[in-house]
Amino acid sequence: MHNDCSMKPEAEVGDGGPVVGPVPGQPAVVDAILGASRVLVAIAARSLADVAEEVTLQQYRALVVMATRGPQRVLSLAEALAVTPSTATRMCDRLVRKGLVRRRTARTDRREVRITLTPAGQALVDEVTRRRKAEISQILAKIPASEQAAIVDLFDKLAAAAGETPSRDWAGGWEL
Repeated sequence: MHNDCSMKPEAEVGDGGPVVGPVPGQPAVVDAILGASRVLVAIAARSLADVAEEVTLQQYRALVVMATRGPQRVLSLAEALAVTPSTATRMCDRLVRKGLVRRRTARTDRREVRITLTPAGQALVDEVTRRRKAEISQILAKIPASEQAAIVDLFDKLAAAAGETPSRDWAGGWEL
């Protein structure tokens, strides 16, 4: 089998089957997303610069998962981060020591331990998110408002395809 942009995939993205070979027109989409990802990674790095001593990028990602999905077991966090349960446990141990995460016994099953953000952990996520939003807003100000709706639609679809929860859908005040 050869890699030709005109090849059709064996299955369409989203139907659960594997995609073999590029989809026509995909290289331009991939290149565009790569360009956007470079911008977004730079924004992410700058937004974390002031808290870099407090958390690593991976620890921050764990905090975001907890902010978006609420209290959960370490196993669920490990799955969301695509790391081993022992790695997630060590990460949570560090975040607990930093006062950003706490462990609680579930009300319904005392054997089940759930992790959740502390107010300090939520404040850190909120501050980094605020910085990112401010920088992204400055960039978007350079794009006509009439074109911004298309950006929203496309990025929502990209996030959904990746299993990401849109920021505007994050629930606050999670309780165990």
